[in-house]
Amino acid sequence: MSGMFMQSVTILRAPLVIDKYGNPSSVRDWARATTTVVNGVSVQPSAGTEIDADRQTVISGWRLFTRTGVDIDLLPTDRVVSDGVTAEVDGEVARFRLSGRVHHVEAQLKRVTG
Repeated sequence: MSGMFMQSVTILRAPLVIDKYGNPSSVRDWARATTTVVNGVSVQPSAGTEIDADRQTVISGWRLFTRTGVDIDLLPTDRVVSDGVTAEVDGEVARFRLSGRVHHVEAQLKRVTG
């Protein structure tokens, strides 16, 4: 395994909140999230932003990569914990294909504070 892909992350997947009538809402219940540990990935910093209006807001970004030939069960509605930092998947998960198979996976991660 390449030295670049030696990190582990935890994928958090939360079910939808069920309303008082038994219908699923669009809100996720993060207190009931399932966890899946994924080994052999790389998480690298990407662009961040600071906004200083009424309060300072920091948007931090990372990019998650898998090694060649590895697909992971990651959805745009998931969160990822890496080195103790919880971030949301930002947008679609990119699965790059070569000859009909997944070559590798990339996902943009985002955390907003402030």
